[in-house]
Amino acid sequence: MKPEELQAARDRVVPDVVAGGLRVLFCGINPSLMTGATGHHFAFPGNRFWPVLHLSGFTPRQLKPSEQSELLGYGLGITNVVARATARADELSAEEFRAGGQILTAKVKRLQPRWLAVVGITAYRTAFGERKAQVGPQDRNIGGARVWALPNPSGLNAHWTVQSMATEYGRLRSAVDSNPASRPSGDV
Repeated sequence: MKPEELQAARDRVVPDVVAGGLRVLFCGINPSLMTGATGHHFAFPGNRFWPVLHLSGFTPRQLKPSEQSELLGYGLGITNVVARATARADELSAEEFRAGGQILTAKVKRLQPRWLAVVGITAYRTAFGERKAQVGPQDRNIGGARVWALPNPSGLNAHWTVQSMATEYGRLRSAVDSNPASRPSGDV
């Protein structure tokens, strides 16, 4: 893809891949320019979301970004905390994250997934005012869904390997599979 095509995708909004009653709604930070240009979530070649999703057992094979709609058949979906595409997440303001958290809460209330998996601990902390949150299950519900904060699969996140991320995503999958029909009580 040419640099000018990527730059033309700046601030573009990519449609969510969602349906009501999902097992897990994965929530990224915001679309990359590659995602904005292609219309496919986690499309940047160095992003590890798709390999990690497969290695953790959520999908039977590694999907390509262009196959994102197949997630719905597995009870999975994708949205973002902030809808607009940028080159880097650090181009987003804290206000955008907080506003995105409010929009996400309303979306989760409407769609009613069993789990909300926020892909990026810093985004989760900022969007929901949980400054001390750690990767893993959270003590709160959002919009009726249980919450799990996951490591960001961006290739820029050198703290997590594909295998260590697959292990953490696998912990979420085990939690989802261990109680497939339950909905949490209590809301935040």
